[in-house]
Amino acid sequence: MLKNKIRSSVVLARFVPILMLLLLSLSPAQARDVQQDFDIIKTFFPDADRLGPLEGKPPSAEVFQNDRLLGYVFYTLDIKKIPAYSGKPINTLIAINLKGEIVGLKIVHHEEPILVVGVSDADLQRFIAQYVGKRVNTKIKIGGRDRDGYKAIDTITGATITVMVLNVTINAAVHEVAKARGLIADDGKVHAIESEPIWVTVWKGRVIEIVLLSLGLGALLLILILQDWLARHPTLLGYIRTGFLVYTVLFIGLYAMAQLSIVNVLTFVNAFIHGFSWQNFLIDPMMFILWGFVAMTILLWGRGVYCGWLCPFGALQELLFRLCERFHCPSFEFPEVVHERLWAIKYIILLGLFGLSLQSMTLAEQFAEVEPFKTVVTLRFAREWGFVLYAVALLVISMFNRKFYCRYVCPLGAALTYPSKFRIFDWLRRYKECGRPCQICRQECEVRAIRSTGEINANECHYCLDCQVTYWNDQKCPPLVEKRKKREKAIRIASMKSGKD
Repeated sequence: MLKNKIRSSVVLARFVPILMLLLLSLSPAQARDVQQDFDIIKTFFPDADRLGPLEGKPPSAEVFQNDRLLGYVFYTLDIKKIPAYSGKPINTLIAINLKGEIVGLKIVHHEEPILVVGVSDADLQRFIAQYVGKRVNTKIKIGGRDRDGYKAIDTITGATITVMVLNVTINAAVHEVAKARGLIADDGKVHAIESEPIWVTVWKGRVIEIVLLSLGLGALLLILILQDWLARHPTLLGYIRTGFLVYTVLFIGLYAMAQLSIVNVLTFVNAFIHGFSWQNFLIDPMMFILWGFVAMTILLWGRGVYCGWLCPFGALQELLFRLCERFHCPSFEFPEVVHERLWAIKYIILLGLFGLSLQSMTLAEQFAEVEPFKTVVTLRFAREWGFVLYAVALLVISMFNRKFYCRYVCPLGAALTYPSKFRIFDWLRRYKECGRPCQICRQECEVRAIRSTGEINANECHYCLDCQVTYWNDQKCPPLVEKRKKREKAIRIASMKSGKD
């Protein structure tokens, strides 16, 4: 029966990526015309009664009251296509008047996860409203104070990358249309546009965070390389692991907001099919570096390195469970037969999300809220009560059932099992006696990823190294205990013989 269940999991694991590629390859392209947005444009120009066609280079449409020209409207997607966090540009409808002022903006299409579910409409409107009244020859920057030729506006908490891309896109589009329509002089300079790619600007602005993340990842790499030595010093390993989990929650999660998500996987596959560009992923240096490290460790150790060490929400669950354990709170585990079936939930969720991406990435992102990461890590519980209640409920459950969400619900963990099948090494040591009959490691495994026959299920392992601590412990591991006793007996016999002599 166990073999049949394992075989079914393997078939499912092979089927999902194939279906995913087929579904995403059918995604439709987006198109838009100003006539369909006339009602929106009327809010920018209340006296408008008709629009001209989108024309010119770059394309913009004239806005009229009878025969009187009021201004121009245009879409940023027709002018400046800068991929945002989702890997897709944000399309914004912008209106400027003949005085060279921005009189209105409206985001008409985007696939940004944080804007789909996370940032309220009120927050988004407050941000957009800051552009209204700004002159077309003004450089607008995010955060800080006004300075030579620059006007500062406030950002949206939790959406820094998205906001930066949106700002650069608006600046560029407004300037190009204003220049083409003669509202500002063409002096031959890229007046409102930064000369370097936006990802370069972002990386320069996050040097400290990049260094701290790189140091942390370097330390983890050293831990993994020295895992056998550390497993022989369990007290030291325990302190190191706890310290790293705290680092993951506080720095990687709450400070850097570098919580990986299934949305990143959907975005990557979509970009791979429809035109891959490194710039799409360089936009967020913390996520880029972290994904690069995860890709490397998956090939060497499997997905457990991320799930057990680098996931902020997973680390938070583990720390909460330990805290409850210290206060002797009761914990519970599901019966083995239920536990094995609950594993399938995360794969079903993963398949469902990829299926929804056939309809649209936006729809998939909405249902990806099955991940509580945005609520807990990105927005720090500052959102609607339903999302907060869901995230808190998962955390409470994890206090009594170790890493409940990670084991049974997480679609990201399920997605990472597929590349893990190509891992090069298997560095978790086992004895032939493991599972036959010894069950010590299986009983102690924090996520119950060891089968009754002794094999470690790499698809479920979180690489906590607890089994390796037992592997080297000659006071606990039966094969080593037996060897130790034989060695001690031999020493006693030799000692007795030497005493007689």
